[in-house]
Amino acid sequence: MRLARRGFILGGAALLSGCATASAATRQTAAVAPILVEPQVPPRAPEIITSQLNSTRPLDPRGQIRPELMQRALAALDIHSGKITRRDRMYLVDFTKFSGDERLYEVDLEGGEITLLRTCHGRGSDPSHTGYAREFSNTPDSHMSSVGAYATAGASHGAQQGPNVLLDGLEYTNNLARERAIIIHGADYADPDFLAREGKLGRSYGCFSVAHHDLPRLRERMGEGRLLFAWA
Repeated sequence: MRLARRGFILGGAALLSGCATASAATRQTAAVAPILVEPQVPPRAPEIITSQLNSTRPLDPRGQIRPELMQRALAALDIHSGKITRRDRMYLVDFTKFSGDERLYEVDLEGGEITLLRTCHGRGSDPSHTGYAREFSNTPDSHMSSVGAYATAGASHGAQQGPNVLLDGLEYTNNLARERAIIIHGADYADPDFLAREGKLGRSYGCFSVAHHDLPRLRERMGEGRLLFAWA
């Protein structure tokens, strides 16, 4: 009877010892957190902007630009890809609109947003000064505006017009832009106070004149190799 009891006590002690050991092992196992390995995502190649744009990032989401003008400009990006080397933004001019309206558009080709500004047309394109450009020409001394695709050629400074942006005409309708000194420059007759007083902007000699306060930003952002597309 003594042996049985002693065996029972020893067996119980061993059982308790085993439970304690198992409990400690369980706690130790639970304390070790699993190691998670993040999946490696290969770097995405930079997107090349062409007329076939990402449908999830629509251009002009508010529909501010005439569809025909937008379509022609997007086609010009591809047609003149050798000269239009910067595809982050482009500039459009809608010469069907009144000169007092915002008809110069900066188009963000990466984000789709549109910035609206005002610009003048040539006095030869509107001899009666109605505020609407009716005729267009590439002829020197015509003082008319020219339509078509241009490539911006960088900021410059002229003796007469001061700070400006140079333009290279890329089509037969405007390829004399450099000879005619067709540029983007600031002008008093493009300023808001002139518009408030006269009800329309003044006329240039064919240049894309803009308000003085708009010019610094345009000079910085247009740079070289971006598209300016004017149409009527």
